[in-house]
Amino acid sequence: MVRHRDRLNHLPAWLPVALATVPTVVLGVFYVWPLVTLAGRAMTASGPTAVRPSRVADVAWFTFWQAAISTLFTVLVGLAPAWALARYRFPGRRVVLGVLTVPFMLPTVVVAAAFLTVLPSDLHEGALTVVLAHVFFNIAVVVRLCGSMWATIPTDLSAAARTLGARPVQVFRHVLLPLLRPSIVASTTVVFLFTFTSFGVVRLLGGTGNATLEVEIARRATQLGDVRGAALLSGVQLAILVAVVWWSARAQRRATIALQGATAPTALRGVGGRWAAGVLVIATALVLTPLIALVAASFRPGGRWSLTAWTTLGHTEVRPGVGLGVDPLASLWISLRYAMVATLVATVVGVLAAVAVASARRARWLDTGLMLPLGTSAVTLGLGMLITFDRSPYDWRGEWWLVPLGHALVGIPFVVRATLPALRSIPADHRAAALTLGASPLRAWWEVEVRRLARPALTGAGFAAAISLGEFGATTFLTRAGRETLPIAVARLLGRAGAVPRAQAAALATLLLALTVVVVALVDRQESADARRS
Repeated sequence: MVRHRDRLNHLPAWLPVALATVPTVVLGVFYVWPLVTLAGRAMTASGPTAVRPSRVADVAWFTFWQAAISTLFTVLVGLAPAWALARYRFPGRRVVLGVLTVPFMLPTVVVAAAFLTVLPSDLHEGALTVVLAHVFFNIAVVVRLCGSMWATIPTDLSAAARTLGARPVQVFRHVLLPLLRPSIVASTTVVFLFTFTSFGVVRLLGGTGNATLEVEIARRATQLGDVRGAALLSGVQLAILVAVVWWSARAQRRATIALQGATAPTALRGVGGRWAAGVLVIATALVLTPLIALVAASFRPGGRWSLTAWTTLGHTEVRPGVGLGVDPLASLWISLRYAMVATLVATVVGVLAAVAVASARRARWLDTGLMLPLGTSAVTLGLGMLITFDRSPYDWRGEWWLVPLGHALVGIPFVVRATLPALRSIPADHRAAALTLGASPLRAWWEVEVRRLARPALTGAGFAAAISLGEFGATTFLTRAGRETLPIAVARLLGRAGAVPRAQAAALATLLLALTVVVVALVDRQESADARRS
């Protein structure tokens, strides 16, 4: 078989460079430049800042401990359904897995609106509500990561331990837990990063006395005009995130255990099967209850069944002379337009980057660089773009395309991750065979590799579309009056007094929920079809 590095020699040397040009420009102009500008503004801005050390300590402490508690409970709650789905097979298993995965793909404003609907009024705001929403939002991370690892652990190990007299708790502690440690560390890190940088959930459910670094950054930049203070807080947040990622990488290297193959799940019967069934029923009910309550709330303004919230989505006034401050129906079309543009940009840039990385070893740095937006706070990214493109000749703050471009930055890594493994899995001798049959190097490269990217690119595009539809953090900084997206419109309606605006918020959140579920279902269907073909 032809080695990977040997087959690269068939391509012109300029091709990987040309392919990498567009992704490099996009990354440099709309990610690196804003972050450098933000750092420079924090260090060189003149005038005092209102950020007090005590305030920074209070906000950082709340950010840290709510993230730690949220992560702990998410892992504890998620391990049970991860075990049940990894060890047992039953009709509807894919549906249950999909239901448990949907919350992770939901926009934060949908989760916040659902919890405001299902919880009693005295729990609408506070740290407890934030933690509950974070557990709901991130349980899919534990189910997916730990479940996939659990499925590779041979059942013979647990059976041997029980034969030797070990109790179930001892089996889990001494046999399963050491083998699950890498996936637990990975899921803990991911959940902590998401909860530490949570913005929409904390802003809508945390209340005035519970501000995380994300919320405080946004408040200072948009309400107080303290850009330097916001930049300083962004630096504090970034330093903490770098430390967490470093610790996680070190912990995962130490905990790595090689397991080969997978263990076939058994039928859902016996005592273990009954426990698994009970766990999955409870987990599914807990996930579906807030979402069903959200949909029902859109039809019950003021506690009475009515279609008022839906029939008035085109109105911009609560009553004559009293405006909503947002056009609910227009926000739907704006979100769809932004999502289409963001998906197109993310797909084109992501595919070009994946092909460049697969075609030349020297382009591997691009793969790492395009992952950076995933580890960067959306609020930090939005603030950086806001203060970078605010002066001539780069005064782009009022340009409509800046918002979907910000969305695309977060969607590009998903396209790269979907397409790059597909390229690397193509046997090297396929292109050699095409060359032997008389195809030119470029023709062989195009027919053998590039044309096979359609399906994985569609998967990545689906994730990019879902991200764009629900993005809230960066959009808070970049949106303009009259161009509100669905998440911005939901947040503003939730802040309005009255039963009808609240019901309209539930209606818009329901639309956003439906769009996200459709996108996730299409992606899952595509992945299942690819798995069957392979």
